[in-house]
Amino acid sequence: MPTYEYKCKKCGYEFERFQKITADPVTTCPECGGSVERLITEGGGFILKGRGFYATDYGQGKGSTRCGKESTCCGRETPCDVKPCED
Repeated sequence: MPTYEYKCKKCGYEFERFQKITADPVTTCPECGGSVERLITEGGGFILKGRGFYATDYGQGKGSTRCGKESTCCGRETPCDVKPCED
């Protein structure tokens, strides 16, 4: 559910409401009872829930390389000591 921002036309009070997209917009100010307008905002950030995503979540095909002491990913002849590879 998105968070909507409102501003009172009468007293200038700004507030937020956590509402369903299908919910009717707020029409009255909780402070003075005046009419409000919904503000256009840039929205929230992208949120991942759960365990997260890791490089190991995806299949490693043949010939695929991974940074680490066992292999190299940056084209060096010897494996790297630190991830990601340092020049």
